[in-house]
Amino acid sequence: MIPQNGDRKLRLGVNIDHVATVRNARGSHYPNPLQAARLAQSAGADGITAHLREDRRHISDQDIFELMEGLHLPLNLELAATDEMQAIALKHRPHALCIVPEKREEVTTESGLDVIGQKDRLARFVAPLREAGCRISIFVNADDKQIECAQAVGAEIVELHTGAYCHYAIEGDKAALSHELQRVASAASFAASIGLEVHAGHGLTYDTVKPIAALPEIVELNIGHFLVSEAIFRGLVDAVTEMRRLMDEARCEINSLIEGS
Repeated sequence: MIPQNGDRKLRLGVNIDHVATVRNARGSHYPNPLQAARLAQSAGADGITAHLREDRRHISDQDIFELMEGLHLPLNLELAATDEMQAIALKHRPHALCIVPEKREEVTTESGLDVIGQKDRLARFVAPLREAGCRISIFVNADDKQIECAQAVGAEIVELHTGAYCHYAIEGDKAALSHELQRVASAASFAASIGLEVHAGHGLTYDTVKPIAALPEIVELNIGHFLVSEAIFRGLVDAVTEMRRLMDEARCEINSLIEGS
């Protein structure tokens, strides 16, 4: 259903966590994350991402059930490497699982996972999930050693953390921005060279997405908070449609350069 590395189409995974954040602010039953997922699909999303946090601050267990039952796109479930989350993943068996670091005091995910520091525990966490048929991704910083270790513990995919790149773009620090973009590009190249599928995400906006989308090794971007924020002003369908357009434009440009070389 989803093209793999041999297809140069860049996939868009829409993270719907913050639809649930708005719902939970009033303890209501709306807005509904599943409805948001369906709207994202109609606008060109290739998959849906949802992070089931230990404190359930946005996405709930019921949301995961409804997404698994009512979604016609692949679900990428983000989760921490805990026994509770492993049991939930084995129960639902979504298309993909992305293992992320998680601290209850953080506002959002602050960095990539320290795979090296918890290599044995992550290997034990991943093994039964791989056996159950789930594709395993690990959210990492642009660091070759962390990427190599992610593969060693059983990941098929790495998702590169683009938070620092986006931060420097907001700050207007052109030198740091250029350096961070090069780090992401180098990490994407390395990950692909050792046989991993490469995704990227965190903090991407209309202003920052194209340089990341132009990296040929990256096959999927996962974007959420910005799209939900834009939806307040322009509607979710229009917000996703514009992101899809920018991604496709960037990928078309790089494909033309590759084919012409």
